[in-house]
Amino acid sequence: MKTVKASMLKRWQVRLLDAAESAMKTAYCPYSCFPVGAALLTSGGKIITGSNVENAAFGSTICAERAALVRANAMGNRRVKAMAVVTGVVAGRDVPAAPCGSCRQMRYEFRHISGGDIQLIVATTSRKKALLTSVDELLPLPFDPDFAGG
Repeated sequence: MKTVKASMLKRWQVRLLDAAESAMKTAYCPYSCFPVGAALLTSGGKIITGSNVENAAFGSTICAERAALVRANAMGNRRVKAMAVVTGVVAGRDVPAAPCGSCRQMRYEFRHISGGDIQLIVATTSRKKALLTSVDELLPLPFDPDFAGG
């Protein structure tokens, strides 16, 4: 896991962050007021986006990362190469937000399907710095699909 200046990112990484930031504008987050956008890059080169959707029954809330993965799956795109996640600067904290446990586990499942690790790029809208990591780094002891017969 490393933090880099946004100016050091590759062009495709910036395009993925741009798509995630654009998706963030569609977030429905009346309770947390914390919009999140995600964009994933399929092995076929498609960019698929998602945003967080909150619900008064908090357990029904879906994160942007899972929304993008579910959307990709519905479109028949299960092989993911990379994912970008963008959040706003909250309370003066310009720190990329790490994904929740559910998103880490679901991303691991897609890593399993994809046959290789998935790069994760996390940034805020300021784009001063970006966190570059992977599914394997974020979830070193996953619940493997093989445990469930998958």
